Amino acid sequence: MSWVRGRLPRSLRARLISGLLVLLALACAAVGIATALALHSFLVSKVDDQLLQSGVRYAQSLEHPDAGGMAGDTRAQSVGTFGARLAGGKLTQAAIVDGDADDADASADAVTLSAAELAAVRALPVDGSIHDLDLHADGYYRARAVAGRDNDILITGMPLAGVEGAVHRLEMVEVTVFAIALGATGIAGALWVRLSLRPLDRVAATAVRVTELPLESGAVALPQRLPDNDPGTEVGQVGAAFNRMLGHVETALASRHSSEERLRSFAADAGHELRTPLAAIRGHAELARLHPQPQAPEVARALTRIQAESVRMGAIVDDLLLLARLDAGRPLARAELDLTLLVIDAVSDAQVAGPGQQWVLDLPETPVLVTGDRDRLHQAVGNLLSNARQHTPAGSTVRVRLSRTPERVRLTVADDGPGIPESLQPTLFERFTRGGGGRSRTDGGSGLGLAIAQAVVSAHHGSLTVSSRPGCTEFRLDLPEGQPS
Repeated sequence: MSWVRGRLPRSLRARLISGLLVLLALACAAVGIATALALHSFLVSKVDDQLLQSGVRYAQSLEHPDAGGMAGDTRAQSVGTFGARLAGGKLTQAAIVDGDADDADASADAVTLSAAELAAVRALPVDGSIHDLDLHADGYYRARAVAGRDNDILITGMPLAGVEGAVHRLEMVEVTVFAIALGATGIAGALWVRLSLRPLDRVAATAVRVTELPLESGAVALPQRLPDNDPGTEVGQVGAAFNRMLGHVETALASRHSSEERLRSFAADAGHELRTPLAAIRGHAELARLHPQPQAPEVARALTRIQAESVRMGAIVDDLLLLARLDAGRPLARAELDLTLLVIDAVSDAQVAGPGQQWVLDLPETPVLVTGDRDRLHQAVGNLLSNARQHTPAGSTVRVRLSRTPERVRLTVADDGPGIPESLQPTLFERFTRGGGGRSRTDGGSGLGLAIAQAVVSAHHGSLTVSSRPGCTEFRLDLPEGQPS
């Protein structure tokens, strides 16, 4: 069955045309067989009538070849007529009219039968009915055997060569006509099916355009609705259902976009509103710590924690404001910068913050120039290095490699730490995602570093990907070389 399915046409258009041609071919074959059988039956009945009308005169003329005028009258038979006489089970005479001028002479038409032909002649029932007779050398006959006056058997037969020739000519005509009909039907059917399936092609084209839209983010304008929505046709029903689906998708996308806009607005507004009280809390904590009067140790520790947490909350608010600006598509600074120097500075900062790791730097010999926002790119690279520093134990090696091709620049940050759990990798670049197990948070990180890095890279028309397994975690930051952001 799998072999049959593999042989069948796969497209709907090809299946419709193939099915049409198969049905037409079956109908033609049925008509051809029926007409051939009908013609054969009709012509055989005519031969039987002719055989009955001729009687046994030809066979009698063989029995009495010298009976005066009887030879001329009784032997005036159609060409191919067969006659034979059996006496005592033995063949005494056998002849076939050949249409020559010497047909009045029985000996001139005499034939010699083979053993198989003689057996077929002897096997004919002597009942006066018409039976089939196969004379191998001379073809098929319709023959009848009757008892003669001298206790002999007289056999007369009419050839079926003319019948077979007529049926064969009909078959050849039918094959030719049916072949032409099948070819014309295939061409006309292909054009008709192509015309009939145009609405379905429009549905497919619209579906393809929808798949090419960036539905994952932002406001999306869906294609115009299909005009083929007549519920009276199958394609119209598909078009109507497709239009309803597009409407639902458009409504869902608009709702999602509205929710995202409200969330971005809330994050931005909340960040702006939180800056002032956080600054006030931090200022009051610093002022209290500078008070000249002695403080209890518990109060001093509390003020220190309040100041540290307010600083941390301020950093989180700044990160949220940056993400809100990036999500809103606000333009970044655009200037040509040397990514090599930026990476050197970021790795130097990471070495100071993480002296327990071994930092290996691999840079090309010539400067790598890109166009973008230096501060934001420095922040993205710093977040990747900070992530490697925070989530690897002391003594781990972090390799930072910068390479380029004619189309892109790639920065790779790889470490030999415990790796990222596989269940965490799909959501690694989402906000407030923190690792568990071997990469758990140890220094109060907010879980926004990788989200900010990805947002900054996306704003520069680049990509940020990760692959991880125990002993090898690699972040790949790709940017277009020399292209404006």
